[in-house]
Amino acid sequence: MSEVQLERIAAALERLLPPAPVAPDWLAHPAYVWTGNTARAVDPLEAPTLELIKGVDAQKAAVAENVLRLASGAAAHDVLLWGSRGMGKSALIRAAVRSAQQAHPGRIALIQASPDESLALLLTQLRSIDRRFLILLDDLGFDAGDARSARRLRSWLEGGVEARPANVRLAVTSNRRAIVERHMAEQDDPINPRDVVDDRLALADRFGLSLGFHGCSQDDYLAIIAGYTAHYGLSFEQDDALAWSKQRGGRSGRVAWQYVNELAGRAGRSL
Repeated sequence: MSEVQLERIAAALERLLPPAPVAPDWLAHPAYVWTGNTARAVDPLEAPTLELIKGVDAQKAAVAENVLRLASGAAAHDVLLWGSRGMGKSALIRAAVRSAQQAHPGRIALIQASPDESLALLLTQLRSIDRRFLILLDDLGFDAGDARSARRLRSWLEGGVEARPANVRLAVTSNRRAIVERHMAEQDDPINPRDVVDDRLALADRFGLSLGFHGCSQDDYLAIIAGYTAHYGLSFEQDDALAWSKQRGGRSGRVAWQYVNELAGRAGRSL
């Protein structure tokens, strides 16, 4: 085979290869989505204002203060938000970052990612950037048999050689406090049942700030709706709002927002 033929084959193979990922500009945007080998910019960062988040006042104050510390360059915690679905855990993270960006323009960005092996590459890229980052791992939960992924996250949080750099903190949302699933049968271990439970909680213990989000009371549910409707210039009837929650099978911040969206639709409005 001639040299010309070899060159043609090499050129054809190169054309078949996927293009190299474009390096993201980590200083240019308010938020990013990590895809595994590069990042997609998100601009603007869509988030409610902190004032619109109701029914979780203590959690809101703690998260907002922690994110503000991170943006200002002060010491800040990794955060675990756990508990009931639809209570605004991820929305609160986005709102807190947006608020901190207004207080410290350009100093902090939010990155949504997954807790797979590619997170190590992301942390390596961020280490040398003169900016603060909050990495959001949303709706996280490991199966009981997935010890490897849980240990990897522990290592990133604290103590491992690939631990997250000083300019990065992790924010994790989960429907369960221990993150790693556990079963009642494990607590019947005749040797040391407490050790099994402690091992499941060990990952949660790595977070400096762990906040629970519990079921929404009727008063909180109505307060959330009242806050949104006042902001958007809508009106509502209490009985209608409660009937909506019954149809949806429960009360939560998400159900309240869906009801407000319904109100806007009835009025021919967009949100």
